[in-house]
Amino acid sequence: MGVMHVDHLTFAVGANGLKAEADRLGKQLGARFRDGGFHPRFGTRNYILELADDRYIEVVEVLEHPVAEKAPYGQAVRARSEMGGGWMSWVISVPDLAPFEKRLDRAAVLGSRRFPDGRLLEWHQIGVKGLLSDPQLPYFLKWDSEPEVLPSALQGTIKLVGIEIGGERKRVEEWLGEKIGPTFDDVKIEFTSEYGQPGIHAVTFETKKGLVRV
Repeated sequence: MGVMHVDHLTFAVGANGLKAEADRLGKQLGARFRDGGFHPRFGTRNYILELADDRYIEVVEVLEHPVAEKAPYGQAVRARSEMGGGWMSWVISVPDLAPFEKRLDRAAVLGSRRFPDGRLLEWHQIGVKGLLSDPQLPYFLKWDSEPEVLPSALQGTIKLVGIEIGGERKRVEEWLGEKIGPTFDDVKIEFTSEYGQPGIHAVTFETKKGLVRV
């Protein structure tokens, strides 16, 4: 499948809204999120925080927009927000989506995000429908834009250490088409059946304040 990179983590907002949620998370991590702009194809908008190792966190909010009703990504954000918000997904970037298109028997969709300054970031993604039916599953993307526009162009100092997932390792390995060892792309992935609800339950970061579990 090529090199799989744990690219970013998505946090869906709760009742407090986008800026308040981004401020709250930023305070926990000792950093400041910035306005990432909106996703015209998905009916969502986000704030982002760059991490070390070419990763980032996005805090995302669904907009009252017709496209959000149709797009699986908009539906996924709305569903998580209506449950009170929280970690929605982990996202894997790959150099080639063709093997996933073949295995999932559907085409990747174009995604884009318009920055507040007007620049456009583009990518293709696949697997959000899998995430909708089983929240432990990541989805996959391939960046199309030039490196200088990508979120990884700015490096943060906070490091993603580990992700705790309610679910089954075997199920996620089948979805990835690859085994998950004690670490996956240098991130510790722990599975537990303790939680009734499948999906991401906690994420640990290494910050200037020490380890922070969110």
